[in-house]
Amino acid sequence: MPEQIFAYILHKNGNVDDTAAELIHAANAISPEASVVAVVAGSGDELQAVCDEMAKTYAEVWKIDSDALVYINAEVLRGLLVRVLPKNPVVLVPHEHFGMDLSPGLSVKLDAAYLPDVVAFEGLEGGLLKAVREEYSGMVSTHVTCDIREGAVITIRPGAFQPDESRDAGGQVLDKTDEAVDGGIPGGNRRYLEIVEAETGDVDITKSDVLVSVGRGIEDEDNLEIVFDLAKSMGADVSCSRPIVDAKWLEKARQVGTSGQTVKPKVYLACGISGSFQHMGGIKGAPFIVAINKNAKAPIFQVADVGVVADIVEFLPDLADAIGDTK
Repeated sequence: MPEQIFAYILHKNGNVDDTAAELIHAANAISPEASVVAVVAGSGDELQAVCDEMAKTYAEVWKIDSDALVYINAEVLRGLLVRVLPKNPVVLVPHEHFGMDLSPGLSVKLDAAYLPDVVAFEGLEGGLLKAVREEYSGMVSTHVTCDIREGAVITIRPGAFQPDESRDAGGQVLDKTDEAVDGGIPGGNRRYLEIVEAETGDVDITKSDVLVSVGRGIEDEDNLEIVFDLAKSMGADVSCSRPIVDAKWLEKARQVGTSGQTVKPKVYLACGISGSFQHMGGIKGAPFIVAINKNAKAPIFQVADVGVVADIVEFLPDLADAIGDTK
């Protein structure tokens, strides 16, 4: 059993990513007895604010503060982490853009196992960790065993574990900067140039409280009219999955997912969307999810609060009429 499990915390502009509260539950699912340490890297006052915030949930927070991390570079960060992490560590990282960049190389530098995109754990026995992953856009679950006795870097799918809402940890923040930068800042081939913000288009879905999101189940561009009619009846905005953008039926600014926009609505109505992790990775804040899909085995139903097995082309007009009748 590992005595400690390390959780790498994502943050941006002083705001902690939702996955920070999920990693502690993922760690507890591996070993309830292990202490969970939050690792936070960055620079300046914003970093300290994030560390103080994490100390409310985590009993121990490690801070790495360096000007080289104003814009965090995975190549540089890997070199700093290996200096502060103990021998054979178990490290949890969110399975999203930066986590997928950081984690494989970190496992190589630590000479540790690499286990990506985990959605559940089934137990730890004799150093062998049983985990569940999903393949083929969530249509198949795979049960794997990973030997973590010599350490492991494990990426956790966002939203797979319930967030820890407790705020009474009273944790301590330990500054690991000197230890991390001892010997200089590790070099890398990448060079930060600038941040290019995504265009918001005519609707900024990142600020919408209610979204009606449409996927390939809409079948034809002309059928989008029924989606907009439903959204109008609900007082919602329309978003979509990647296939709709690839077909050029809606603009990129309306795409939800890891390659699109990150949204945080109160209600998310997924229409004809299978629920791949690339799409679900763009949904934050644990909204109330209603899924409508004619495939009863679609992965979206695993995370939906309400599921309806139906053809959206036939169902959505009836739903819009029913909502209109209640007004």
